[in-house]
Amino acid sequence: MLDIKPIFSALLRSKVGAVLLFLQIALTTAIVSNAAFMINDNLSYLREDTGYPQQEIFSFTVMTFGKDIDLRQQGELDEAMLRQIPGVINATLTQAVPLSGGGSSTSIRLKPRPEQSREGRLMYFYGDEYALDTFGVELIEGRNFRPEEIMISDSYHDNGPNTIIVSQALAKSMFDDESALGKSIYVDGRALEIIGVVALMESAWPRAEDSNTTGIIPYINAQSYQHFLVRTDANERANVMKIIEDKMLAAYDKRVIINVDGLDESKEAYDATDVLMMRMLIVLVVVLVLVTALGIFGLTQFNISKRTKQIGTRRALGARKSAIVRYFLVENAMICTVGLVIGSIAAVFLGRGLMQTYSIGALELEYVLVTALFILIMSLLAVVVPARRAANISPSIATRSI
Repeated sequence: MLDIKPIFSALLRSKVGAVLLFLQIALTTAIVSNAAFMINDNLSYLREDTGYPQQEIFSFTVMTFGKDIDLRQQGELDEAMLRQIPGVINATLTQAVPLSGGGSSTSIRLKPRPEQSREGRLMYFYGDEYALDTFGVELIEGRNFRPEEIMISDSYHDNGPNTIIVSQALAKSMFDDESALGKSIYVDGRALEIIGVVALMESAWPRAEDSNTTGIIPYINAQSYQHFLVRTDANERANVMKIIEDKMLAAYDKRVIINVDGLDESKEAYDATDVLMMRMLIVLVVVLVLVTALGIFGLTQFNISKRTKQIGTRRALGARKSAIVRYFLVENAMICTVGLVIGSIAAVFLGRGLMQTYSIGALELEYVLVTALFILIMSLLAVVVPARRAANISPSIATRSI
């Protein structure tokens, strides 16, 4: 076994390089562990099920400028026309597109104000009796809307609905493990009876903490600006999207059709910032690890060049090549250990700061431990090649090199 004391003494004689290296290792540990946690969090989010058959659904927006039609009646006619297009499974009018980043939400209560009551958050969509099938979500309890329950108006408060279909997550958040069927929640002061529960239905903001506390309200907003959601056979979606503008204008030409997008495309646009950040973090991790490895390699080469006579003398006194290699490995491990301890502490504090600033989850300690282990192994591998070169120095060449 090597004596640690002479290695420590040698480090003190060239402490600038050692200090710079363990600071670099500490910085790498702190940043890489948090970056790895955020990358995995992003990957987990991107792989999450949303509840929708995204490849089958597309949306488009209608801006009507004509004044010679009844918007209530025209909406129903448009829906009926859309369902007649070959390849279309169903269609519905709605005020917001799922997963798109633009939608509607409100607070909900179990009792009307001013009574004390449990409160929650509802991310909601308007829709009719065709909404469930168009959204492609799974009804696990209760029933669908009946035609007579659908309210068509240009003012929700004047002529609002009395029923609602909610997600399982919302039902659990408001009623715990009790069945939500037949119970009511208060939305904007109006009592809505829960007639159905769907398994999973993400909101327009899938990144939101309460994104899955959603519901469908049986209401059609008869206004000049409307969203249509259309579900097709997966293989026919592209063809239907190509002809949808012509079909809509043929039915009524005093309007504009915009934003014809697949639901998966809307989700990709919403996730674009997260994907870009994830790619930048991956690049940052790779660069930091490479720079740290090169720093360890360079410092070891520098120490070898400074200690050529010392190495040669040890070789002349009978030191084995393995002892020379082990010397540099132990020296590097000492520097790396100090850097990893400081970096691990810094990683925890950095994680707390990121959690408070960006509302992300708390850094899990396993990411810090795995990162520290990876950097330790990487640093030892980085020192092996120059250490083996040092072990091959001839005693005669070493003594003549001073």
